[in-house]
This record gives sequence, structure tokens and C-alpha cells, in this order.
Amino acid sequence: MEAEAADGPPGRVEAALSCFSFNQDCTSLAIGTKAGYKLFSLSSVEQLDQVHGSNEIPDVYIVERLFSSSLVVVVSHTKPRQMNVYHFKKGTEICNYSYSSNILSIRLNRQRLLVCLEESIYIHNIKDMKLLKTILDTPANPTGLCALSINHSNSYVAYPGSLTTGEIVLYDGHSLKTVCTIAAHEGTLAAIAFNAAGSKLASASEKGTVIRVFSVPEGQKLYEFRRGMKRYVTISSLVFSMDSQFLCASSNTETVHIFKLEHLTDSRPEEPSTWSGYMGKMFMAASNYLPAQVSDMMNQDRAFATGRLHFSGQRNICTLSTIQKLPRLLVASSDGHLYIYNLDPQDGGDCVLIKTHSLLGSGTTEDNKENDLKPSLPQSYAATVARPSPSSASTVPGYSEDGGALRGEVIPEHEFATGPVCLDDENEFPPIILCRGNQKGKAKQS
Repeated sequence: MEAEAADGPPGRVEAALSCFSFNQDCTSLAIGTKAGYKLFSLSSVEQLDQVHGSNEIPDVYIVERLFSSSLVVVVSHTKPRQMNVYHFKKGTEICNYSYSSNILSIRLNRQRLLVCLEESIYIHNIKDMKLLKTILDTPANPTGLCALSINHSNSYVAYPGSLTTGEIVLYDGHSLKTVCTIAAHEGTLAAIAFNAAGSKLASASEKGTVIRVFSVPEGQKLYEFRRGMKRYVTISSLVFSMDSQFLCASSNTETVHIFKLEHLTDSRPEEPSTWSGYMGKMFMAASNYLPAQVSDMMNQDRAFATGRLHFSGQRNICTLSTIQKLPRLLVASSDGHLYIYNLDPQDGGDCVLIKTHSLLGSGTTEDNKENDLKPSLPQSYAATVARPSPSSASTVPGYSEDGGALRGEVIPEHEFATGPVCLDDENEFPPIILCRGNQKGKAKQS
């Protein structure tokens, strides 16, 4: 069934690839299908290694892996109200929880696990899966839109605060208290995302034309980017690079936009005394006297770099990662493929497609092999660097600062909240103590 979907037209692949998600540090990709789910390592450009696959639970529509550990959370259409937590290296179920309605999304870091329903959010302590808080006063959230900072010592939560406007509620997942509300957009929200440190929050509305970045926890606007003006789009994913230097947005169009988080300073060299330079200064000075909406549009930053897809109208997610010591743009799509681009961190511009991997088949697609690692004209920053060895280790800026385990290692006990825990026989993660084995728990509203 998967092979047939992969070989068929793009419109038919939608049912075969029901979900896909990158893990918290963008070193792994998880996909859900009618048959089960798969986990892939993203340590190499040339080769896509499958870390794990399971057909025990069919029709998976949510699958989330905790960093590079053995913990994976799965939700199936056969039991859409039940969350299953597994230790996939041992092939055992740690626990499962049932909820009052269908689970729409799940977010996790090393301290908290969030379960988002349409009208409530459950916050669990990931160490023992104890239910800490149920947020009941949330507006209807049919898409399960929510975000959790991946920094376990800075566990902020963000979710929509209004049905009619783009208000964001910022919640402290550690102290379990509301921090503030942010009036982010006039229209309703379509995407929200934290940076790796949990110090910035990006958002986009359903129009998809403007993307804003706010400080956390103050909620002050830091940046404003314009994705486009000609047409409204549906933003499908919004993600910061691990070093917070870039912000990437993909939509239902054929273009992925990458913005650079930097402010122009007043210490720039004086522009040459030309007519165009003079008019440019006059134009910017005049913006101070124009209506706020016009002035804001003039001051919005445009995309630093773009990635061009050969399709539009398909579900997709994007991320920015460092693979084999070079910055890459990765796009996973419902057509069953992973697209890898080179990103020039100095000059930006068009990202170069260097590899296409099949997520349902056996590997790299034949029709793109001739483009693999082929330099563009003019050569970009990444293309001018010597081709890295397939065995080179991936370097993720900021990952070690977050205390992450090396790829393939099991997360040790000390990476979780302090306090006594009970490890399993092999001293491996996860230190779940209240709902180990096949015991079942019920998440009830508090």
C-alpha cells in the first residue's frame, strides 16, 4: 500500500502519509502511515537511515519522538482519544492515557508533555507522567495549535487565546501559571513556534502575509517579516534554526521563506550622495508621518533566502538544521519525500536542492540523482565547501547548550527534573515510575 502510494500521483499520496514531524533538535524525522510509523536519522545528506519502524499500531496520525531518545508518543485513528508512550528500543509500552475527546496534537520536552484537545490542554510531568494541570478555559482550537519550548528549564507553553483574533496566551509550564497574553495579529492564528532557548516566540495568522517574533516572557515585538502581499496563504510550519539566527516558514505554495533575525543599526556607512540614495533617505523619513499600517509595511523585512518546491497545495513541514557541518533546509511533504537544500548563511538567495529521499520507498528518488550535490551557478556558500564525508558528524549549534544527548544515545537521568527516580533494569531512559509496563492511566480534568 505504501509502495503504491509512493509511485502514484501526488494527490493519492496524502492518504498514505498521514503525519510527519521533526524532533526537537531536528536530528530525526518521524512519519505516520496507514500501516504504522517510522523514525529516520538526519545525520547524513546522502543517506536516510531508518532508526525504527513499527506496524503494531495502524493508522497513526500523531507520532513524536523525544530528542534522540528511545521514547516515542503515538496516537492512532483507531483510538484517537488514547495516547501511547513507548520505549521502542525495548519494544515495550511505558504507559497509555485516555482523554475525554480526540487528541489533536502532542508536544514534549525533557520536563513536560502536552496533550492538546479542542477545548483543553493537559500538562504532564514527563518523569512520571503525573497529570499536573488541565487548562480548561481555552477557546475552541480545532487544529490543536499549541507550542512548547524545547528547553526543559524554560518550559513555556503558547496557545490561541481567542476565536476571532490572533491573541496568544503565554503560559509557564514549570510554575503552571499564565504569564501574559500577546496581541500578535488581527486575524486568527495559523502557526506559533518557540526558539530553542525559549526566549523568542514566532507567529503567523491565517492570512499568512506577516510573521512576527516576540520576546519571552515579556511579549514585546522584536521582528516583523513580510512573506508576501499578492495572495493569502496557509502557513503549514514555522520554525527557528537551533542558533535562533534564522526563521523558516512553509505554506501551501511552492516557496519556503527563510528570514534572518537581525536588526539594521544606525552605524551603517553613509549612502553615496546620489539621487537614488537621497530619495531612499527621504522615503524612509516620510514613513514616520504616514499611517501606522503603511509605515509598518514599509519597515517590514523580506525573506533572506527561499527554497523552491516543485509542487504546491500539499501538506509539508520545514526545518533548518546543520548536517555534516553545513546549514541545510529540510522539507518533508505529504507526497512521501524529504527534500534537502543547501542554505547560504552569508548571502542567502535561492537555496539549492541537493537531495530527495523517499520516505515510503527504498531511498533516493531516481529522477533527482543527477542533481545531488550539484553546484549552482553562481556557486553558493555551501556549494563552494568541499563535499563532506558521509561519516561526518552533524553539528547542531546550540544543541549541547541545551544538554542534549549525542545522536543515538539514550537520554540519561540527570537530563530530567531533579529528584529521586527509578530507572529500569538497563539504566536506560525513560525513568517512568508511576505507569510503567502495561499499566493504564486515565487523565481526568482537575
